[in-house]
Amino acid sequence: MRENLCYTVKKEKYAMFVTFEGSEGVGKSTQLRLLKEYLLRTGQDAVYIREPGSTEISEKIRAIILDKSNSAMSYVTEAMLYAASRAQLVGEVIKPALKEGKLVICDRYIDSSVAYQGYGRGLGADVVKKINAYAIDGCMPDVTVFLDLPPKSNWRGERRADRIEEQPDDFFERVYKGYLDEIALSPSRFVCIKPDLDKLVTSENIIDALRQRGAIR
Repeated sequence: MRENLCYTVKKEKYAMFVTFEGSEGVGKSTQLRLLKEYLLRTGQDAVYIREPGSTEISEKIRAIILDKSNSAMSYVTEAMLYAASRAQLVGEVIKPALKEGKLVICDRYIDSSVAYQGYGRGLGADVVKKINAYAIDGCMPDVTVFLDLPPKSNWRGERRADRIEEQPDDFFERVYKGYLDEIALSPSRFVCIKPDLDKLVTSENIIDALRQRGAIR
C-alpha cells in the first residue's frame, strides 16, 4: 500500500482524497459535474462534497460566512468559521469515507483558506495553517486539481452571489498569488490544468491527469 498523506487515517488500498481548487469563475463547478458524470458512466463510486458545507452543521456555518449582511465579520472570524466547518466535515464525512476505502472528491479544502484568508485577507499563510491544524487533523489531499486561470482571464460574470464573490479585483489577484505560492511549496500534490474554452477538453485533461495519479480508472 502506498504511503498516506492523511496520516491519522488508515486508508484501504483504493482510498483517495482528491480536492479541486481555483479562483472564482474558472469553471470549477462545471468540471466537477463532468468528472462525476464520467465516474458514474464508468461505474466508479465516489463521495462528493463541497466546502464549506456537506454536513448539516457545516451548511449552517456556510450560510453565515456567505451572507452579504455579515459585512462586519472580522477576517479572523471568517477564517475560524471556515476551519470550524472543515473540522465537522473531516470528522463526519471525510475520515469515515477514507477508512471505508472510498474515493472522496471535495470542492475546495484548506488551500482555499490559505489563498483566500491567508493571502486575500492578508492574515498570512502560516496563521491560517495554524488555525486549520486541528480542523484537518492531519488529513491532507492526495491530489489537488488546480484550475489555473488568472483573475483577469476568468469567466466570472457581473452577478456577485455572496459576500466572498463581491470582493474587489485586487483581492482575487492576491488569492491567485496565494495558490501559486502553495503550489510551489507542494508541487507533487498539485495537478495544474489550464482551462480550455471547450469545457470537454478541460474535462479530458483532468480525467487523464487523475488516471495518471491513480485516483480514478
